Amino acid sequence: MPVGFAPRRVWLAFRFLHTVFVLVRRKERFLFLRPLPPRQLKDAILTLGVSFIKLAQVLATRADFFSEDYLVELRGIHDEVAPMPEADFRTAFARAFGDAPPFAVFETLPLASASIGQVHEAYLADGSKVAVKLRRLGVQRLVRADLRLVRSMLAVFTPFFSRATKNSVEAVLAEFSAMIVKEADLSVELANLRKFADAYGDGAVRFPVPVPELSNADALVMSFESGFRIDDKAGLAAAGIPFRKVLDDLIAFYIEQMLVRGYFHADPHPGNILVRPDGGITLLDFGMVKRLPADTRVAMIEVAKTAHDRDYEGFIVACKRLGIVAAGAEPTEMMEFSERMFDIFGNASLSAASMQALAFSVLESMKDLPFKVPQDVVYVMRASTLIEGLGTTYIENFNGVKDILPLLRRNLARAMGAEAGLFPTLRSELTSLPLTLRRAKTVLTDLSESNLRVKLSPETLEYAGECLRPYLRRVALGILLLVAAFLVALTRPPHAVPIAWALFAAGAVRIWLALR
Repeated sequence: MPVGFAPRRVWLAFRFLHTVFVLVRRKERFLFLRPLPPRQLKDAILTLGVSFIKLAQVLATRADFFSEDYLVELRGIHDEVAPMPEADFRTAFARAFGDAPPFAVFETLPLASASIGQVHEAYLADGSKVAVKLRRLGVQRLVRADLRLVRSMLAVFTPFFSRATKNSVEAVLAEFSAMIVKEADLSVELANLRKFADAYGDGAVRFPVPVPELSNADALVMSFESGFRIDDKAGLAAAGIPFRKVLDDLIAFYIEQMLVRGYFHADPHPGNILVRPDGGITLLDFGMVKRLPADTRVAMIEVAKTAHDRDYEGFIVACKRLGIVAAGAEPTEMMEFSERMFDIFGNASLSAASMQALAFSVLESMKDLPFKVPQDVVYVMRASTLIEGLGTTYIENFNGVKDILPLLRRNLARAMGAEAGLFPTLRSELTSLPLTLRRAKTVLTDLSESNLRVKLSPETLEYAGECLRPYLRRVALGILLLVAAFLVALTRPPHAVPIAWALFAAGAVRIWLALR
């Protein structure tokens, strides 16, 4: 039997997904089983390894899914995986570098061991010190087996989710599935690292320099980078590095990635961010890199701007455009929610712990609102969670919204494409004016010829679907009753005629009531 479908592994995967389902649904039990306690859930994830560790890291951003005791355990999962067995290591090393490895020295004891691969220190023949990321033996096969296992089990669970919640869960899993397959191929990480260096190489943040001629799908060879982990509070303090500047630089860099350029590092945990002795930042591990579409970036900017300006109506519209609030959400309830959250985040006298407790109490009291998290926003939340966690650890009374929004505000013009100033922006707009006029002429011509086509926004289609769904459900039941009536009439069981007429009447009444 393939390792991915070993009985114990299948059971642990079922208990993991069962626990997620029960917690998201806020039930005490499902199928007569209670959810795993936080520590047991973490142990199950670490036993399952590879894909489930990555999935847990994504789920650790979801305060709307899990209570704080679960989040603490999930956030503590940072690829706590034992190194490969000696025999697996030798096979993986030979597969990556053949019979004539290019290293003068290669340390077989890894510096770090993760679910996809492990990192070793080595020296090339010219004396250059490098880091070598070696892919685990059989990891691609195991990832594919894990994805098949997860998808087959979700077929059991997802029909029981509400629509908004189901969309959120499916978005997390869809994004996770796409990312984990790419991350299992180290040649993809090499390409990501080179693109990232091209995009951001002129900034203050540094990245490892790859050695492409020695890298392949099984290994990534790159320059050896040293420094303190960004969560090494004692080490940074001993080196005299002011953390406030480090955090400001990190926030500014993620704003640049997510809002201005739309190409960002999607695996932000403390082990992937080093602080150099000069206080600069080095970013590691480019297996998960994400591109954000322009419309998503614009919607994020609008959310940030309206939150900063305390523009309640604009905030709600921006949240709907971003996709984190269902289009059919009740405006008065959303206004109340926005006002209560703005009051919390705008209170500078609150400690971080008090602010978080109040925010969670508001979320709990309004948990029936139709919130969801679209696919593109999942990894943005990971970056936000990291920054919030670092800020509250190092800085007294850190308020993520209050402290980050001014930095967002200063970058809004650049994010909207006006970084070159007023006159270049006007010049750009004037340059595009002929095309705009031509489009306007096309619209007017189509309108005069009764040939105008209107493209509905996703929000409008979603709202229409939500409105039609109850009617369609009732109509579908009526149609099923009519079909059942004809089947009874054709098969002629005992008392077929009265049963068929009863079913037919019930179906007809059901359809009539639905369409009335």
